[in-house]
Amino acid sequence: MLLVTTLAMLLCSIDRQILPTVLPGIMKTFHLNSVQAGWLNSMNYIGSFVGAIVIGYIADRIGRGHRRAWSWMVTAMLTVVSGLATFFTTGIGGLKFWRLIMGVGTGSMEPVNVALVSEFWQKEDRGFAVGAHQTGMPFGQFVGPVLMGAILAVGSWRATFLWIPIIGIVIMLLQSFVGTKRNEQRVYNWITERQLTVPVDHSYQPNRNPLKHFAEAVRDRNVGLGLLTNFMYLWAEMGVATFLTLDLTSKVGLPLSEAAVISGASGITGWMGQIVWGAISDKLGRKFCLRILTVGFTACILCCMFINSAATAWLILIIWGIFRNSPYAVLYAMLVDSAPKSAGASLGLLVGVGLGLSGALVTPVAGYFIQHFGWHWDYVMLAAVCLLTFIPMSLMRETSGDKASV
Repeated sequence: MLLVTTLAMLLCSIDRQILPTVLPGIMKTFHLNSVQAGWLNSMNYIGSFVGAIVIGYIADRIGRGHRRAWSWMVTAMLTVVSGLATFFTTGIGGLKFWRLIMGVGTGSMEPVNVALVSEFWQKEDRGFAVGAHQTGMPFGQFVGPVLMGAILAVGSWRATFLWIPIIGIVIMLLQSFVGTKRNEQRVYNWITERQLTVPVDHSYQPNRNPLKHFAEAVRDRNVGLGLLTNFMYLWAEMGVATFLTLDLTSKVGLPLSEAAVISGASGITGWMGQIVWGAISDKLGRKFCLRILTVGFTACILCCMFINSAATAWLILIIWGIFRNSPYAVLYAMLVDSAPKSAGASLGLLVGVGLGLSGALVTPVAGYFIQHFGWHWDYVMLAAVCLLTFIPMSLMRETSGDKASV
C-alpha cells in the first residue's frame, strides 16, 4: 500500500509540474501574458478545491481501510481520462476545462491517498508512513520535468500530458490487488501481534449530513489551524513553482528544455526531507519539525531572488528540496492524529482549502506582482506569507512525541 500510494503521489506531482513546466510554450501558442497564464493554472486548483472536499466526504461515507480503496479508484480514473483528453485538446477553452477536471481528480486523490496509507499502518509510525508516501511528490518534481524536458527538446508540449494516463493505469492495476479486505486483515493481525495500535475502527459510521460531518472534523482545533497553515505553505510554494520555468527562461535566459529540467531540482533532495522529518515528528513532535521547516522554507524562497545562472538555480533549488514538501507530511500526520474518524473529510478540507484555494488565488496574484513590480518583490511577498505560518502553528496542540497532549 505504501508503494501504491507513493506512486499515486508521483502522479499528482507530475500533473502539477506539467503546466508550470510547459507554461512558456502554452503562452507562446495562445499568446497569453503572465496574468492570463496564472488564471489558466488556477483552473487546476479550482478543480482541486471541489474534488478534495466533495470526494473527501464521499470517501468517508464509503468506508475506511480497504473500503476507501474504492473511492481511491474513482480519483485515479478521473486523472487518466483527463490526461488523455488534454493530449487531444487543441483550443484554450478545452485546455481550461480539462485542467479543471484534472484538478478534481488529483485534488481528491491526495486526501484519500493520505487517509488510505494511514489506515494500513500502525499509529506509532504514522508520521514515517505519511512522510515516506509523500516522497512521490519530490520524485515527481524532479523526474517529471526531466522527462518533459526530453519531450520538449523534440516535440510539442501537448505530449507531456500523456504521462498521467500511463502512471494512472499502472497504479490502478496495483491497487486492485493490494487494497483488499484480506490484505487489510493481514496487516491488522501483524499490528495486533506486536501490541501496536490498529488504526481503524470499522464500527464507526460518519454523519450522513455532509455539513455536520465537516463540522465534526473542523471542531478539532488542530484541523482548523492546520487548514490555515497549509494554505500559507501552499501559497508560497505554488507562487514559486508556477512561474519558476518562466523565471529561468525570461530572466536568466535558459532554453525551455534546460529550464524544465532545472525547475525540478528540488526533487533530488525532497524525498530525504519527507522521510526524515516525518520520522522525527513521530519522536520529537509535529510542531518542533514545523518550526524548523518554516525557517528553511522561507530562506530558500528569498534566495530565489539571486538566481542568475543555471548553477545558482541548481544550488538554491536543491537546498529548497529539503524543506519544500516536508511540512505537508507532518501536517497530514497531525490531522490524522487529531481527527482519525473523519480523516477523509479533514484531509479533504486541508487539501481543498490549502491546495485548491491557495493555488487558484496565488497564481494570478504572483503574475500581477511579476508584471507590475518585478521578480524580487514577488519572492518577498511569497516569503512573508510563509513566515505567517508561525501564528496558527503557535496555537496548535501537539499530537506526537514526548509532549503530545492526546
